[in-house]
Amino acid sequence: MHAMIAPSTADAPATLNWMAQEDAPERRVCRLQGAWNAQGLAREPNTHLPAGTRHVTLDASATTLDTPGALLLVRSMAQWQSAGATVDASGLSPPQQQLLDLVRQRALALPPAARRLGLLGDIGRATLIALDELRALLAFVGELVWRGAPLLLQPWRVRWREVIHEIDAAGLRAIGIIGLLSFLIGMVMAYQAGATLATYGANILIVNLVSIITLRELGPLLTAILVAGRTGSSYTAQIGTMRITEEVDALRALGLSPFEMLVLPKVIALVITLPLLALFADVMGLAGGGVVAAVGYGVPLSEYVARIPQVVGLKTLVLGLVKAPVFAVVIALVGCMQGLRVAGSAAAVGRATTVSVVQAIFLVIVIDASFSVLYNLLHL
Repeated sequence: MHAMIAPSTADAPATLNWMAQEDAPERRVCRLQGAWNAQGLAREPNTHLPAGTRHVTLDASATTLDTPGALLLVRSMAQWQSAGATVDASGLSPPQQQLLDLVRQRALALPPAARRLGLLGDIGRATLIALDELRALLAFVGELVWRGAPLLLQPWRVRWREVIHEIDAAGLRAIGIIGLLSFLIGMVMAYQAGATLATYGANILIVNLVSIITLRELGPLLTAILVAGRTGSSYTAQIGTMRITEEVDALRALGLSPFEMLVLPKVIALVITLPLLALFADVMGLAGGGVVAAVGYGVPLSEYVARIPQVVGLKTLVLGLVKAPVFAVVIALVGCMQGLRVAGSAAAVGRATTVSVVQAIFLVIVIDASFSVLYNLLHL
């Protein structure tokens, strides 16, 4: 609401004039002068209560008062009352009093400003926020099961054309960056391992280290982190933009489920794509380690390749790849969930994209650590 009262002094800056009574210095008249509106309050006046004042009488007969001015006046009156002074607002005109009452009601309805509660308070607040995000993610997983399970019995209802498009975007177009980084990481591991093993004359053990780490942990994990940053962020940006442009609302108006139209194809595509990308990352990581072992530490490439099946078996490969579909579901759901929660301006899309990438990478690492603990408990 924006109400304009008394057009006089519309351009003068807002000021407060305190006048004390000779026979009662603790009683003062507070005369509002100038324009108590957005223009006049460009430089906020000093509203500090004079020392010794116990009673304040407001006089706003010579001012222009609108919503910003009324809000400042309400806050000033609250400060004066908290300092022990009583405030008499009978000097306001009826329209001014109505505006003041309305602003006071709305101001009191606003949530209190966040207060710093110290280190423990900050930790508690962060914990509550994290638990709320986890609850939202679990609710999204429940919706995936509720809406996705029936489609497994009716596969013709799945939008396979959209699934294929997402496979192309998330899989084929990501092969280059994933292959290059996996190859380089394999080289780095081989260099670091070889620098130590060469001092003991055990250069051939480079194969053991690179193979086990790549197939069991690093290949799927590195792939998931890259996909979370590349594909998960694109999911958030795409759906968030559709939220801003009200395309998601349009789907609901047409009786179409945004979950089935937007989320489910992305989840299915990433579940198919991520294990294949992880397998490709494994191959490229082993290749990078083989190049370094052959060039830098004298391990023939043929011997390197022949030793890999002796060091790792199908079990090691499967234990690594079984994590990939779990990573895929988490990355897709986090990206889509943050996109559907976008509201406001285009800046909200950027913020949601940042949150999506951070949450997805964090959850991927936590899940990978959980798998490691589980494998250790099961002696796998």
